Order: sequence, then C-alpha cells, then structure tokens
Amino acid sequence: MPVLPTPRGPVSEQLLAALRRLPHDLEDITPVEVADPLADEDLQLALYVCYELHYHGFESVPDTWEWQPSVLALRGRLEAQFECALRDLVSWVPGCASPEDSDLALREILQADDGPSLSRYLARRGTEEQLLEFMVHRSAYQLKEADPHSWAIPRLTGRPKAALVEIQADEYGGGRADRIHSDLFARSMEAVGLDGEYGAYLDHIPGVTLATVNLVSFFGLHRRLRGCLVGHLALFEMASSIPSRRYADALRRLGWEEATGFFDEHVEADAVHENIAAVDLAGGLMAQDPRLAGDVMFGARALLALDARAAEHLSRAGGQARTLCGVPCPPPCSPSRVRLRCRRRGIPARWALERR
Repeated sequence: MPVLPTPRGPVSEQLLAALRRLPHDLEDITPVEVADPLADEDLQLALYVCYELHYHGFESVPDTWEWQPSVLALRGRLEAQFECALRDLVSWVPGCASPEDSDLALREILQADDGPSLSRYLARRGTEEQLLEFMVHRSAYQLKEADPHSWAIPRLTGRPKAALVEIQADEYGGGRADRIHSDLFARSMEAVGLDGEYGAYLDHIPGVTLATVNLVSFFGLHRRLRGCLVGHLALFEMASSIPSRRYADALRRLGWEEATGFFDEHVEADAVHENIAAVDLAGGLMAQDPRLAGDVMFGARALLALDARAAEHLSRAGGQARTLCGVPCPPPCSPSRVRLRCRRRGIPARWALERR
C-alpha cells in the first residue's frame, strides 16, 4: 500500500492533510480555475488521490474515507474541470460510426494519430536514462493495469460483456498469479533496478502523465461514461502490440533481456485482443445501444490525445522529467534490495547487479 504523496498546491495540500486524520467532513475546498486542467499538478494529483481511494488506498488512511460524502463532492468539482477541458480538447460526434464499421472507425482514429512515437525513438536511439524514465512514467498505469477497465464488467451485458471478460481474464494472467500483467510490469521494473512497488514513484510523476491514468478512472467510475471506457480499452488494445515490440527491442539493445517479459507478453496478447476489442466489445456495445457510438469514439480519441500530450512532455524534457515535480527520482535500488525483490518474484538479479 503506497504512502500519501507530497502536495503540489493548495487543493492537494488540504486534501492530504485531511486524509491523515480520521474521516470527517472536509472544510470547503474550492478548486480554482487553472489554465490547463489536463496538466495542472495540483488538480491532477488531488484527482488521482481521490480515485486511488477506490483502488489500493494509502497507508494509514482509513478505508472509510472512500465513500466520505465531502470527498466525493470535491472529486466531483475536480472532475467537472477535467471533463470540461477534455471536451474542449477532443470533439464528440454523435453516431459517427455504425456497429458493423466499429473496427474501421477505430483504425481510422489510430492512423490519424500524429503524436510523437516514443516507442520508435526508444527502440532506435533511447538511452538507459530515457528508458528508465519511460518506465517510471508508465508505472502510474501499468501497476494497476486492467483494474480501471474492469469497472465496466457489471455495466455491460451479452456480447460486449463476454468480450470484455475474455480480454480481462488474460490481463489477470488467465488464472496464473505469476502472469498477471501488472505484476509482470513490476518484475520488469525490478529487473532494471527500479522499485516495482505500487505507487513508489507517485511523487515523481508529473500531472500530464497522471491525467492519462485519471482519464481511465474517470471513465470507469461513471456508468454514464461506459461507452467512453469501452472505446478507451478498444483503442488501447489495438495500439499496444507494435509499440510493445519496440520497447522490448529497446531493452534488448541496452542489454536488459531480463526486463522484456511484460512487453513480450503484450506483443502476443494484444494482437489477439485487437479484434475482440474492436469488433465484439466496441461493435457489440454500439449494436446494443447505438446512442453510445459517439462515446465509444470519444473515449478512443481521448486516449490518444492525452497520451500524445504526455509523450510530448516526456520528449521535450529530454530525460529530465523526473525532476519536474520538484523531487528527483531516487537512484535504482541498492544491490541487497535488488536481490531480495528479484528472489521474491523469481527473476534473475544478475543483470541488475552487474549494471550497477
């Protein structure tokens, strides 16, 4: 269970101070209007903390905070700013695709994406520092991979529900705890000497990256946005296989063979999931309720839009993004901790210790 992060402004400061006490009604916390809600450090951290109460929670924070009404009210005010900025950035077009053309419509969205390709850059020229930086950023979502999308299971029926469960079963290892995808990512982090514990790098992940995680939690925790969540997952599966191969290539190029397991798994798994997600999940939901077609496509475009902003931020930072929150990332784990974690997860520690 992670510890509470360091505040990044007045809203997160008041929220985090309150969570350190027993549950009570929050004093009025009014988020101020900010220039860019989709990247604002204070807003995105506060929203992330509110959402995290529905996932792992935080050390020494009572579980009863999860449904405390004044926390939910604050979350609603933060979400209002987040959603308004999101809809300004990404257009919503009702009925923009038919169920029969769901896969083609999603592929058109994917092909129109002109954001920077981190995977291509890292595979060809990425340095060790840049690849470690990338993995720190990715840990914000990958260490909870599949959990936000699972909120859709009780909100779907029939064909799309069966498709989602089929995809999620693979994400959770198909019954094998050692193959759970979030755990595979933790093992990949530890194989390169990073800390694979859930939430370990929260203080070092900027708001523009937290926004990509908050997006899927926002979609997942609101039944009215179930179409957006389905579109997000469908495009996520369609866009993952090729970049995963490139990330694995980057790790091998730098001599980090032991860290490729997570990405190798996604090369194969997401190639299988692609058609299930596009046709049976997205197309199936659109066939059941044509009114949700616009939401499905909106969710897909929102994923790409926020990912592109995060990728541009990381590219512009040139390997220095870990300091943008004011706290440099700690160095990779000590040799003794590397050995302990590698032994616990059943992976060789040879590479990590040699590279130090």
